[in-house]
Amino acid sequence: MGKEQHMTQYRILQEEEIDRDLFREFIRRQNVTKCWRKEEGAWVIKDAPFVDDWTEEDYPILVSCLKNTAATGGFVYGAFCGGVLKGFVSVEPGLLGREQEYMDLSSIHISEDVRGQGIGKRLFLAAKDWAREKGAGKLYISAHSAVESQAFYRAMGCVEALEYQQAHVEKEPFDCQLECRL
Repeated sequence: MGKEQHMTQYRILQEEEIDRDLFREFIRRQNVTKCWRKEEGAWVIKDAPFVDDWTEEDYPILVSCLKNTAATGGFVYGAFCGGVLKGFVSVEPGLLGREQEYMDLSSIHISEDVRGQGIGKRLFLAAKDWAREKGAGKLYISAHSAVESQAFYRAMGCVEALEYQQAHVEKEPFDCQLECRL
């Protein structure tokens, strides 16, 4: 555990504190080189180089979504390093799926400058605990297909979802639809 880890504080984010300024030192950037793609029923790794980042136009949408999650009884949980937001996770309220066993992990992001320090793992485990307490059997994740992102989800125990949520597939057709038993 590095020095940074000891200084990281975790807490629930309240609706009223979620604004553009909260993300002032958050670095979304992810240099993607390879992604998982499903071709003819099999998962393969393909070259798909691009830089994933947020534009200024993305922040109002992010802020609105997270505020809505907090306002409707969902889970919005942040990691703060030196008092600055460097990671967050959100889980939507309400159960999904034919058996009503899923809860939607709608976002998990770690600032580029603090990745690899265990912050994502702590946030993911907190989301699992929260969803379990709310009666879910599984988390549902429409996850970025980048090899690095998928390696994280696999390490967290995620597998391909047995039941795809069509709205997610339509919104992000290249995402990997995953689930994690709680």
